[in-house]
Amino acid sequence: MGKTIRPGLRVLLMLMLCLLVSGCVTPAGFDEAAWRKKVDAARTEDLYAPHHGDGEYFNPWMPMEEKGFLRFLKWKLSFSREYSAEERDFLPAFIPDALGRVRAAPEGDLLLWIGHATFLIRLNSRFWLTDPMLSDRALLPRRKTRPAVTLEELKDLGVPRLNVVISHNHYDHLDGQTIKALPDSTRFFVPLGMKEFLAKLGKNDVVEMDWWQSVDAGDGTKVVCLPAQHWSRRIGQTANSTLWASFLIISPKNTVYYGGDSGYFVGFREIGRRYPGIDYALIPVTAYHPRWFMHYSHMDTDESIDAFDDLGARYFVPTQWGTFHLGDDPPGFPAIDLKRRIAARNIDPSRFLIMDIGETLPLSGRSE
Repeated sequence: MGKTIRPGLRVLLMLMLCLLVSGCVTPAGFDEAAWRKKVDAARTEDLYAPHHGDGEYFNPWMPMEEKGFLRFLKWKLSFSREYSAEERDFLPAFIPDALGRVRAAPEGDLLLWIGHATFLIRLNSRFWLTDPMLSDRALLPRRKTRPAVTLEELKDLGVPRLNVVISHNHYDHLDGQTIKALPDSTRFFVPLGMKEFLAKLGKNDVVEMDWWQSVDAGDGTKVVCLPAQHWSRRIGQTANSTLWASFLIISPKNTVYYGGDSGYFVGFREIGRRYPGIDYALIPVTAYHPRWFMHYSHMDTDESIDAFDDLGARYFVPTQWGTFHLGDDPPGFPAIDLKRRIAARNIDPSRFLIMDIGETLPLSGRSE
């Protein structure tokens, strides 16, 4: 006597069958021109509009497109585009003894790529950490490259006070294990709604910030919380119950923009207008394939170059590539793609600083 299929499983199988029969396994097309027209039609004034209601945050300049489980399932059942062996296999190199090299050069501003969206930045003798994530998994995806700094090394940085900016609560940007390992003296700058979660991890020196809010961080350094086009969610939390953001760290010699996670939007032009003189723009380039699914919340390389141009920054540092396989595009593909687009658009390649993991980069101020 055969086993009966549970009703819930039967419904799921029927949905999968419908998707297959309807041809959804064929990659969906995406109209780049129509998308750009929609982006360009967004109103700058909406960047300053209320962005919280009914218990949720939202992007007032352009409502987020509803994805839902069926669209996610469609993506996972679709055939992805073909990638060459080079595109599939390329990863950033690993340069060892990162903190040793930082300690060997105790003076001057610098940038160290730890991996994914995690950078250690020294500005005006103060240390900053962006979206600390050193664990092996971001919920499910496993690292393809190890971080340049271990959790043990992070516990013993030997700095009087570490400042941390967190852009949003997705697992590849907010990792509980890494947060717990940070020194007790660490100070956090986070978007609205995230203070409670950090308190549960034992971290109480937390400054919650709204878009366009600035905070004096001491010694002539200012932190500005800025909009980003993204969303938030974790297990046990409702969607968009906490805000997402990008950040600007303004110090006497260098101004660094940290983009967090974002799709391309009108906000980049407004940030560049309000805060001219950005020196280094850390801009995300990852998980942008398939475009029909990812375009709202992730930029492709052309859009990231446009964002860089909108910001008016001197240098572009790509972030988030080379660590996790989050979209159809292989982890190292964005770096290859970015180089191709730079060449195709005849842009000065010296302004694009594609780093290796563990690489340290001295930061030169505009007057140097």
